[in-house]
Amino acid sequence: MELDDIMKQLEAVGTERTKAIYMRHGGHEPLFGVTIASMKPIAKRIGKDQRMAEALYATGNYDAMYLAGMVAEPRAMTEADFERWIDQAYFYMVSDYIVAVTLAETAFAQVVADRWIADGRELRASAGWSCYAWLLGSRPDSEFDTDKLRSMLDNVARTIHDQPNRVKYSMNNFVMAVGVSYLPLYEEAVRVAAQVGPVDVKLGKTKCKVPLASEAIRKAADGGRLGFKRRNVRC
Repeated sequence: MELDDIMKQLEAVGTERTKAIYMRHGGHEPLFGVTIASMKPIAKRIGKDQRMAEALYATGNYDAMYLAGMVAEPRAMTEADFERWIDQAYFYMVSDYIVAVTLAETAFAQVVADRWIADGRELRASAGWSCYAWLLGSRPDSEFDTDKLRSMLDNVARTIHDQPNRVKYSMNNFVMAVGVSYLPLYEEAVRVAAQVGPVDVKLGKTKCKVPLASEAIRKAADGGRLGFKRRNVRC
């Protein structure tokens, strides 16, 4: 399939209702409003194709950019490729749910995520924290440095309420990911979640709510889900 054919397929399954939802979250034209469920058959027909992923991402169309993340071959991407992708991410649904998710399937994910967190700019830092949440929920505990993660938890405890909007949200998710998926620091994550308490994130005209980390971790513990690891990061 060629890019024009795929764009026509995306447009054909887009809806005004879904488009309006994406725009309330920060998306803007061009976009068609394609649900993930409607996108999956298109992704299956394409298969993993990094050339097409790059072409789709470069359109700037949110639906095409999301599809790019679904068909990308992370092992064929370099750190420079991810820098280019994060530069083009214009709202958090791109930075956190396309770029960070794809990055989480690379061997250098922590290196890039650390750099973005240190950078401090909202969408970069948010993507960095988000990438760690995806990693913690999918990689063996042995791949992480416990002291480093403990230091990151302490950073959250000290600074979360002073961070930019989306960074606060992603930091909160990081605490939950540590508490649920990284058993060596379960107790520390519970402590930090209690210390942080409710996190005030401006979510615009959406129905989304910010999870209370302490409650999410407690529910996971009550449900016997501590140590949970997903099989795949991407859809």
